[in-house]
Amino acid sequence: MGQTTSCVLFLAFVLLVFASSGVADPLTYNVLNYGAKPGGSFDSTQALVAAWTLACGSVKPATVYVPPGRFLVRNVVFRGQCKNNAIVFSIDGTLVAPLDYKVLGSTGNWILFEHVNGVSVYGGILDGQGTGLWTCKRSGKGCPSGATSLGFSNSKNIVIRGLTSLDSQLYHIVIDGCTNVKVDGVRVSASGNSPNTDGIHVQSSSGVTILNSRIGTGDDCVSVGPGTDNLWIENMACGPGHGISIGSLGKEAEEPGVQNVTHAIMIDVENPMVIDQYYCPDEKNCPGLVSGVEISDVTYQDIHGTSATEVAVKFDCSPRYPCRDIKLEDVKLSYRNKPAEASCSNADGTASGFIQPSSCL
Repeated sequence: MGQTTSCVLFLAFVLLVFASSGVADPLTYNVLNYGAKPGGSFDSTQALVAAWTLACGSVKPATVYVPPGRFLVRNVVFRGQCKNNAIVFSIDGTLVAPLDYKVLGSTGNWILFEHVNGVSVYGGILDGQGTGLWTCKRSGKGCPSGATSLGFSNSKNIVIRGLTSLDSQLYHIVIDGCTNVKVDGVRVSASGNSPNTDGIHVQSSSGVTILNSRIGTGDDCVSVGPGTDNLWIENMACGPGHGISIGSLGKEAEEPGVQNVTHAIMIDVENPMVIDQYYCPDEKNCPGLVSGVEISDVTYQDIHGTSATEVAVKFDCSPRYPCRDIKLEDVKLSYRNKPAEASCSNADGTASGFIQPSSCL
């Protein structure tokens, strides 16, 4: 009897310790409870907004949960500042954009997070249904520019993990004005001839990491805009797509530069490495353009893979401000089982790994 009493008292003590430790499961807001309906035809936008409003207003960590099913969502902005810095968007289903591209075509963004801190997006599928807009653009008719599927603006401490983005109208993922962003295990898929469908676009951001992702699209797999520094890209499969593009740079006066971009492992890429310095060949036809950005001290090291075109490396620089000190070290890219080529305009440096290193740099 005494031993039994001791065990009961010990169990009660353990439960008391855990109850008083402050450890609790995050609050979960299931969008079904706020009016969302699966099936892909009912507009569930306000249900997501309601769940976000509660999660953002909670002082405790919170989760917005999207269960299995297809949920129609129009353009929506999730804004901070929130009362906690640990909000998870857990998606087991698919968020579907309107089939009529005109609904989102002029909005710029489909799903946008703005001024948030500590937001994570886990799993799920974003279906941008962009094929109709691509067809319109290829026809040459007057078409809207389209909407980016997922954007983070002026935010920090962001995680995007296990997300799939399909057939975006415009860019798939945009990271703009953010710090400390981790993109891991993301899949991007769009037709190889889909226009302006960059996989991940990063600009004016610092401390962005892209890991273990597969990107296939009609434009750049990753595009890097002005004001980006400390971007790390590792174990990324790219194809179809144009590879990693830095620029165009120098289009605007007083434009910030790009620093410390590191990447490795790409396959089936049209142009694995591109640095594009914006300039006007005839400055008389470009009044007011300041093309004074200098690109220098850039090293591509230990890069092996395949290219979808014969020219795998391209440097297109201004004759007035040429690219300097470009180093290609142990760069071995192939095209149809033969060494790929490089194209350089107004660039100097050194190259190793190509069959004809003198053709570039």
